[in-house]
Amino acid sequence: MNMPAKSAIRPKTRIDARFDALRKEGRGGLVTFLTAGDPDPETAFGILQGLPEAGADLIELGMPFSDPMADGPAIQLASQRALAAGMTLAKTLAMVTRFRKDDNETPIILMGYYNPIYIYGVEKFLVDAKAAGVDGLIVVDLPPEEKDELCQPAMQAGISFIFLTAPTTDDKRLPQVVENASGFVYYVSITGITGTASAAIEDVADAVGRLRRLTDLPIAVGFGIKTPDHAAAIASVADAAVVGSALVNIIAENLDETGKAQAGLKEKMLGFVSDLARGVRNTNKKGAA
Repeated sequence: MNMPAKSAIRPKTRIDARFDALRKEGRGGLVTFLTAGDPDPETAFGILQGLPEAGADLIELGMPFSDPMADGPAIQLASQRALAAGMTLAKTLAMVTRFRKDDNETPIILMGYYNPIYIYGVEKFLVDAKAAGVDGLIVVDLPPEEKDELCQPAMQAGISFIFLTAPTTDDKRLPQVVENASGFVYYVSITGITGTASAAIEDVADAVGRLRRLTDLPIAVGFGIKTPDHAAAIASVADAAVVGSALVNIIAENLDETGKAQAGLKEKMLGFVSDLARGVRNTNKKGAA
């Protein structure tokens, strides 16, 4: 029988504290995604600042990149808008620093690709990210085989490194993935790019059970979650539901003909997050009292 994987150097971060709190509440969490600087830095910061009060338990902040190959059209366009508005990795870290002036509890996970980090310089990036208040990293194009490149240095710097698993991750590879993970494990519930189809809840429950036999880390499930009911269903069988493209689409739908944010964009975005949060909070975990 496989025993849950444990790592001697897993950092303790706000991520751990938040999942501990969620377990005590007997519910799954809501993880929301926002591309830093989309559609412009000030609008994006206003949304980021309002996410915790709206009900986001953890926040994924996308690092804009010119070639986000694992993402669907919605997040690809979000990166393009952010880059066109002048967003950089340094400005993304500054955005986290600014957020931390008023919120020192909500976990922030930077999500993106290795190229911008490599260009920034790994050692400098980790120092600056830690100082800014970043809790975790999801770098979708760095597999476990490349753990020495960023994963291990990040954990040594006190930043969790979160790996993706998918329906195609077989039994031979899965233990290697979770062995090097920290913070939580992100289960991609469908094969393909972000913002496409949705997985059946029964399939997600089976996959989560399989992961739980291999790791003691929380398990968050994302890709294809578009409604409060779907988020609630996912959060009832996993430790958190991750919503990304559905939120990014709200931004795209509330821009004028020049690509500028229309009045009320932030309120619509945060209103939808509140709807998602109510759904998640009204659903007990399977097996919970």
